[in-house]
Amino acid sequence: MKPKISRRDFLKYLGLGTAGTAALLEGVNVTPAFASTPEDKLPTFELGPLKIKKAKETASVCAYCGCGCGLIIYSEGERVIHIEGDPDNPNSDGAMCCKGMALGDANTIVNAKRKRELNRQRAIDVLYRAPGSSKWEKKDWDWALTEIAKRVKKTRDETFEEKDENGITVNRTQAICHIGSASIDNEENYIMHKLMRSLGVINLDHHARL
Repeated sequence: MKPKISRRDFLKYLGLGTAGTAALLEGVNVTPAFASTPEDKLPTFELGPLKIKKAKETASVCAYCGCGCGLIIYSEGERVIHIEGDPDNPNSDGAMCCKGMALGDANTIVNAKRKRELNRQRAIDVLYRAPGSSKWEKKDWDWALTEIAKRVKKTRDETFEEKDENGITVNRTQAICHIGSASIDNEENYIMHKLMRSLGVINLDHHARL
């Protein structure tokens, strides 16, 4: 003869099983509140202290593609401890794609002890490899920006065309290409685009490719 279990008992046993499973999770304090009235049928749980309780909250934009998805970044000092979608952002409504979900790993990673530490593989210095060399050299930003400006000018001077083969004025260089950025705002992109046009750059593209 099969034992008879009422709907109320079934929910109670289900709550006990769920509570036992949740108790195995680290940092979770389980406080089951079983049905005391017909309307109160499911258990409730009380979470432990949030890891972002004392963190600084900063609104930002995802660095990938060009959708402009909003992020909320939680940090302690210079260490990012958590990133989540911004529900107030009109582009994403708090959602994050697989790239956005992994964005926090660009700053910190979870080690074998399940603690976040700085990602040692993240490049934070200017690295320069001379032509024909197999080694990277650390350079400062002043040297890098000056070197970039010198090379852009040299390339432009050597390849600038005032007129094409038909004698039509073109004022262009086809030896330089500019790839736009989805990690900056419209005004900054406008200034970059204006700079490239003033140099005669006509090969303009964008890395988002949406």
